[in-house]
Amino acid sequence: MIRLIGIDLPRNKRIEYALTYIHGIGLTSARKIVKNTNISPSTRTDNLTNEETIALRDELEKINLKLEGDLRRFNGLNIKRLNEISCHRGKRHRNSLPVRGQRTRTNARARKGTKKTVTGKKK
Repeated sequence: MIRLIGIDLPRNKRIEYALTYIHGIGLTSARKIVKNTNISPSTRTDNLTNEETIALRDELEKINLKLEGDLRRFNGLNIKRLNEISCHRGKRHRNSLPVRGQRTRTNARARKGTKKTVTGKKK
């Protein structure tokens, strides 16, 4: 099992898709990293050599992206700032409602949680 930036990459996956398990790396960034390290994109994580893992680790350190903890902290601080200035988006985050203008009369169950039935409600 390969460990990069504190993340265990899954076994027996192609390296481009395994790199997307790192928070902050999508498929495009993963393909760019694999291309820069001269590793075949069809290589599985089980079949990586020590030299290839060292090259991946060096490339991840050299790349100009926020990854894992830094990115999570950055996003958390942005949400905290929105809450503190009490803007519309901050209030929506605080109340666990959709932030980007989606409707809430129906839908939005993922954000609002399970339905709470009100008993004895008269119209």
